[in-house]
Order: sequence, then C-alpha cells, then structure tokens
Amino acid sequence: MTTYLHEQKDWPGFFWDRAKLAEPLAAIRHRQGRLLGRMEALGFEPRQEAALHILTQDVLKTSEIEGENLNPAQVRSSLARRLGIDIGALKPADRNVEGIVEMMLDATGRYDEPLDAERLFGWHASLFPTERSGMRRIHVGAWRDDALGPMQVVSGPLGRERVHYEAPAATRLEAEMTAFFAWFNARNEADWVLKAALAHLWFVTLHPFDDGNGRIARAIADMALARSEQSAQRFYSMSAQIREERDGYYSVLEETQKGTLDVTRWMEWFLGCLDRAVEGAEASLATVLAKTRFWEQAGGFAFNARQRLVLNRVLDGFEGKLTTSKWGKLGKCSHDTALRDILPLVECGILVRSEQGGRSTSYEIVKR
Repeated sequence: MTTYLHEQKDWPGFFWDRAKLAEPLAAIRHRQGRLLGRMEALGFEPRQEAALHILTQDVLKTSEIEGENLNPAQVRSSLARRLGIDIGALKPADRNVEGIVEMMLDATGRYDEPLDAERLFGWHASLFPTERSGMRRIHVGAWRDDALGPMQVVSGPLGRERVHYEAPAATRLEAEMTAFFAWFNARNEADWVLKAALAHLWFVTLHPFDDGNGRIARAIADMALARSEQSAQRFYSMSAQIREERDGYYSVLEETQKGTLDVTRWMEWFLGCLDRAVEGAEASLATVLAKTRFWEQAGGFAFNARQRLVLNRVLDGFEGKLTTSKWGKLGKCSHDTALRDILPLVECGILVRSEQGGRSTSYEIVKR
C-alpha cells in the first residue's frame, strides 16, 4: 500500500542535501541579480512593458498547465488596466480571466504581506466566481470537506482510473494549514528561493481546496520568489517554464509524494526549472527589448497617436502582412488615412515596402 509524504512519521519534517543545492542556488541568485540589473537599466516604461509581458505569460501558462486556455488579449488588457499601463484599446475580460489576474497581482504586488486563510479564500473565490469547476459545484472560499470521498488526483477513463495521489483527510486541514502559514510567514534565515520550492510542494501535498490547488501553489511560489528579490515586478515566468516541462513537473511531484521526507530530488528539479526560466527570460523579453530600441532610435520622428498604436501592435508580434487595409482596421481609419499614415514612415526609413505591388503591397518595420 502506498505511503504518502503526509503519512510519514515525522511529517512535516522536510529535509534535503544542502551541499547538493548550494551550487544551483548560487547560480540562480547570480542570474536573478543580472536580470534585475539589466531591467533596471531600461528605464520605467520599458520595465513596465516587460513586467506586463511576463505577467501575461504567467497567467496564461499557469492556466494552461491545468488544461484551461484563456484569451491572451483579455489577460493582457486586464493586467494593463490594473497596472495603469496604456496599451491603447482595452479588450473586456471574462470574469474567470479577471479572477486569476486578481490572484496573481495580489500574490506578487503584496508579496511582503502575511499569507493567511482569508487571503487564500479570496484567491480561491476569484478563481471560481460561479462556484463551479466545469459542471461540478465546489466549495469556494473554504477548505474542502471530502463529503464525496477523499481528495484524489486521478487520470484515465471512468472505471479504469489511476490514482496518482491521495491528500490528507479534510479533518486535518485546519491544523495543517495553520502550521503551513506559521512556517511561510516566519522571518527566519531560510533563503526565499528554497522557501518557494518547499512552499509549492507543501501546499500541493495538503491540496486544501476542491479545485485550483495547482494554480494557488504556483502563486504562492511566485510570492516567495518576489520576496527573494524584494520586488513586485516579475521579469521571468516560472509558470511558463513549468508549462514547457509539464510532464517532468507532474512526474517529479508524484515521485516525491510517494517518497520520504528527504525532498532533495524535488528541490533540485524546482531550482533547475527556475534557472531555465530566468535564463530563458532574455528570449521571452526579446520583443520588449526590440520595441524599446525601436522607439529610442525613432525618437526624432513626430508620430501621431494612430501611427504609435499600429506600430506598437506590429512590434508586439502582429501576425500576417501589414497592408494598408490592415492598417486601417488596426487604426480604425479609412484606406486613404491609412496611406497618409504609412507613406511618411516609408519616406523616413521606418517602414519598407514589399516587392509586390498593387493590392498585395505590404510593409515591414526596417530592422536596425
């Protein structure tokens, strides 16, 4: 019979091989410092744009891990509105989008405030505004009660399910979560990067809610990482990296849950994933950095508001060819007005025409 972490005699006496973690932890701390230093040198507006980009990825990817695909434009608009960033026309967001945005911003924006039951209940209520997970009614803003049986993580078709994990009984949750909060809020000498790794594992082990435990665990880890940097601005996305490594993520979690309280393997995996997230941030932020360079180099041109709007859309990764008609749609203007916007940009070398003529004529931003 499988014995889980929470059934171990000395639970929750986690321990790990500190010598094994010393080198990867130092490497991560170095990467964090370099990335933060680089972003500080960009100035206020580019940093805001970079943070908006990363937060958008964070919200999208933490949901994708659970099989939920949110609308990227809605997520970006919701974040921009709450952060006070001007991105032009804002797209109305669904309530489920607003809910996860509220949770993520609360976790990272108020990273230095205590974590407690009421705060987590608020996050949970934001994630499930209809009090349903799919077709199933769930307890919202409260610990699970196991009325329908033990909390299990299962896969496979009905009748042939495979149980990957069974959480502690609901009757234990009040005391277990009290202990978790006391540990998480303690201002001790523990490194907050290590604390992020252990907080994630500890929370998903308890699985205190009917649903949403993975997303909340990742938000708690993000909160701890924000504490490690003493900054609410995020310039890398742990959730995006976990999404890239989702199979490995679930595999190491299951392996750890069925192991001993020596959680070195999990801590190593988390630190490795975090290292790859920070390392990959430069690629993720390439669009933001290219956009910053473009506006710096084009600073001598007197752009009108419509030109700025459309060029920003192109710089943000506009798909397809930029024709006069598409310019008109993006800028909400006539074909003639679009052409009057485009021609001066071609003349001063900001845009270049494609070789095709007539109705097939398209334009690209000149690479510098």
